[in-house]
Amino acid sequence: MSKLSLINRNEKRKMLVIKFSKKRLALQAIIDDPKASEETRYAARLKIQALPRNSNKTRVRNRCALTDRPRGVYSKFGLGRHKLREFAMRGEIPGIVKASW
Repeated sequence: MSKLSLINRNEKRKMLVIKFSKKRLALQAIIDDPKASEETRYAARLKIQALPRNSNKTRVRNRCALTDRPRGVYSKFGLGRHKLREFAMRGEIPGIVKASW
């Protein structure tokens, strides 16, 4: 189990991503718009830089839903590699079978 402070920090980041996602998307659309003037795009760039760093979705860490392990997480299942293998060997994940040839 991971330290509680790391888990809480990650949860805080998830909440910030949700809170600022609409604003960030709107500003990014202005920046990507080739028809917008340079002054408008520059102002949008400054505004997006003023947003909290942790509101960017790349700052959120994928963690195993059961063990909170930060590395080796399969996002399709939300499980770490150890737990994924354990469940697959027991046949609890449909469509996953051990390879044999």
